[in-house]
Amino acid sequence: MKLKDGFVMRDVCGEQVLVGEGVSAVNFNRLVRFNGTAAFLWKKAGEIGDFTSEQLAAALSKEYNIDNATALADSEKLLASWQKEGLLC
Repeated sequence: MKLKDGFVMRDVCGEQVLVGEGVSAVNFNRLVRFNGTAAFLWKKAGEIGDFTSEQLAAALSKEYNIDNATALADSEKLLASWQKEGLLC
């Protein structure tokens, strides 16, 4: 999986939000607010490039000191919501 081009995470009044830029802004007329964990995973996914849910789970497990099974379940749930919102390609 990859993050779809044209989306940028911004700090707006202390909140991490995802906004569309360029063509993505035309087709994406809302803001997505991230909690700290989602913002961490968005950044990590961007660093990796072509990522898997297992890679994000490993990063999540290491960063937040949680077991791999929980991290994988949480990562997959978040990625499913990103897929539904059209944020992944």
